[in-house]
Amino acid sequence: MSAFADLSAVYVNTSLKKTAGQSHTRLLMNASAAIMEKQGVSVRHLHMLDHQVPPGVYPDMTEHGWDRDDWPRLWEHILAADILVVGTPLWLGEESSVARVLIERLYAMSGMLNDKGQSVFYGKVGGTVVTGNEDGIKHAAMTVGYALNHLGFTIPPQADCGWIGEAGPGPSYGDEDGAGGRVGFDNEFTQRNTTIMTWNLMHLAAMLKRAGGLPNEGNDRNAWEAGARFGFENPEPRQ
Repeated sequence: MSAFADLSAVYVNTSLKKTAGQSHTRLLMNASAAIMEKQGVSVRHLHMLDHQVPPGVYPDMTEHGWDRDDWPRLWEHILAADILVVGTPLWLGEESSVARVLIERLYAMSGMLNDKGQSVFYGKVGGTVVTGNEDGIKHAAMTVGYALNHLGFTIPPQADCGWIGEAGPGPSYGDEDGAGGRVGFDNEFTQRNTTIMTWNLMHLAAMLKRAGGLPNEGNDRNAWEAGARFGFENPEPRQ
C-alpha cells in the first residue's frame, strides 16, 4: 500500500469563472491532483463559484444578514482533509477576490480548537496554485501561504507552483496553441514546481499524521487560558 493512501486532499479553485470546466487554474490543479491520486491520496475538488459563499468572518453568515451560506458544507470537507491546496488566477498582480473570501471564511473558523487545545488547522498542510498572464505568482503565493500559516496550517518547502504567459493580453494556461498543443503544458519550470510542491505536501502531511500532529507543549490555548504561561516572562526594562 502507498505511504500516502491514508491521506486526503481538498483542492479549492477560486477562479472567477462561473464553472470549473471554464477554468484555466483548474487545469494546473488537475496536474497536481493527478500526482496525488496516483499515490493513493483521496482527492476532492471544490469550485467556490459553484456555491454561494458570502464574504465575512463568521462560520455561518445567515446569522449575519445573508439569505444563504454554503460555507458550512464546504467547511466539512476542508476540516476532514489533511491537505488544502488553494488555486487562484491573477488579476492586477493579486489573487482573486474569491480567494480573499475563502481566506476570510477560513479565518472565521480560527477560534475552533482540536482535542489538544490547538488551532483546528494544526496538523494540516497547505499549498498554492497560481495561473495568469501577468506578473504576481510569488506575490499571490506569499499572501495565501502566509494566511494559511497564520491560521495554523504547516507549509512545506516549495509549497507553490504556477504559470504565467507573456505580459499583457494573450492565451491562458491550457489554451490551444494553434499547433496541436496546449499553452503552458510544456513549461518545464511549471512542471517541476508543480511536481515538487505536490510531493512535499504529501511528505509533510504523512509525517504529521504519523506523529499525531504537532506536540501541544507550549501551544495549548486551553492551558494558556487556565493560567499556564509556558515559560514566558516579561523582559526586564532597559536601563
